[in-house]
Amino acid sequence: MRTQSLSVASERRARILQATLDMLVEHGISNITHRKIARAADVSLGSMTYYFTGIDALIREAFEQFTYQISEQFHLSLLQADNHDKACEAIADMISGGVLASPYNMQVMFQLYACASCRPELKKIMQDWMARSQQSLSLFFDPLTARGLDAFIEGMTLHCVTDTQPLSRDQVLVIIKRLVNVNCGS
Repeated sequence: MRTQSLSVASERRARILQATLDMLVEHGISNITHRKIARAADVSLGSMTYYFTGIDALIREAFEQFTYQISEQFHLSLLQADNHDKACEAIADMISGGVLASPYNMQVMFQLYACASCRPELKKIMQDWMARSQQSLSLFFDPLTARGLDAFIEGMTLHCVTDTQPLSRDQVLVIIKRLVNVNCGS
């Protein structure tokens, strides 16, 4: 019976976190409320303060969960590559194939980016996310190249969802290969 209660509680908590992300996308961080999240998660309003100390803690944990999920997808995609060229292909696929640049993911990222500059706890989430991305990229690239690729990936995903004529996957791949193969003599 206790295991079932823990399972229900865990599932309810997960629904609240997902509803928080959904409400961030739908309403933006400045218009999010416990009531909207509870309604979207189909939980009582009291559940909000039972599982989370406040709206800021809830938003922080939802962003953390989101960035860990994206990091995990990113890492797993790179692990499937067995050489440098296939890693470049995996990056192009992630940028162009919607794994990273889905409209939903980008809306969550926009909210995180917008708030990270004035909320240190959210800036830390961004920094940790960048570190995880760069660590994954370092499976195939030196640290400086991994850092540059990470910045390119973030910028290119933004372009993929906002540009009226986004670059094709093949064009993205050409740019990636140029970034990683140019020898500038340090």
